[in-house]
Amino acid sequence: METNKVISALAALAQETRLAVFRLLVQAGPEGMAATKISEQVGIPASSLSFHLKEMFHADLVTSRQESRYVIYSANFTTMSELIGFLTDNCCGGNPCTTTCSPSCAPAEEANN
Repeated sequence: METNKVISALAALAQETRLAVFRLLVQAGPEGMAATKISEQVGIPASSLSFHLKEMFHADLVTSRQESRYVIYSANFTTMSELIGFLTDNCCGGNPCTTTCSPSCAPAEEANN
């Protein structure tokens, strides 16, 4: 993943509403969710949601499709996977994670310290 694309994606997610919307779309899965439903779930007006979805669309974090009279938005799982891969690619120098290298690999009681 190119550095500019990483920066764009991280910048788009570095805002509370957009992060909430993205997490909601990840939970919705590939089927996605209608904009009206997203607006209801997150509790923001449609005009504000439109702005946030546009920012995430430009960062390639969401896709959209027309179904009847609804616009359905979905998380772009390819971009999400590439972003996670970029961030963790050199974890532990390419060696299997150890508890000293990555808290996410540590047992639950160690990770919480």
